Amino acid sequence: MVDVRCVCRKNGHLPTQGGAMGSLSDADTAGLVARVRGGDQEAWTVLTDAYTGMLWSVARGMRLSDADAADAVQTTWLRLVERLDSVREPERLGTWLATTMRRECLAILRRAARTRPSSLDGWENISDTGAALGEALLREERDAAVWRAFRTLTPRCQQLLRILMADPPPRYAEVAAALEIPVGTIGPTRQRCLNALRKVLPSEVGPLSDGPQRRREDG
Repeated sequence: MVDVRCVCRKNGHLPTQGGAMGSLSDADTAGLVARVRGGDQEAWTVLTDAYTGMLWSVARGMRLSDADAADAVQTTWLRLVERLDSVREPERLGTWLATTMRRECLAILRRAARTRPSSLDGWENISDTGAALGEALLREERDAAVWRAFRTLTPRCQQLLRILMADPPPRYAEVAAALEIPVGTIGPTRQRCLNALRKVLPSEVGPLSDGPQRRREDG
């Protein structure tokens, strides 16, 4: 049995670096899952390094606090350990993790919503606590301007762009699972969101790049 305690809270902040192996292929992922099933702690470490950044991005997209995001990430990995033998497509583990993470985030947000004086039951009624992304952007004046512009985007654009910022970049299938949207809409929506962001950025910020190419493979 692997030791899940190695999935730390990253000091309560969004990890900025992926694992040494970077993005994993389907064969790599399936092979690692098989090794983890055999109790290989090293394989478990590689898996968590590769996917924890994506899980934190899902939590940020759903506006969880640092503490709640850390709990959701930890619980998602615990769910994998509990159900490891029942994962039918280990090569698509990233999609499974994204879906599970979304469910854990929604469960946390619903519990929080029940403690607030509101009749709405959903994540959109929870205030944004600043997030690790915001803390990083606010360190410099230029980044602060980008962050303010980012906050003017629609909630859906903010969610999508936050998740696509994960390191290593998630597959579009994983993004689709996290947001419950068709894979084919991610690219066009991403471009529209970036265009909307460019329109509200102050001129002194300079041009906004499209960022690194994201992984689009489905299988």
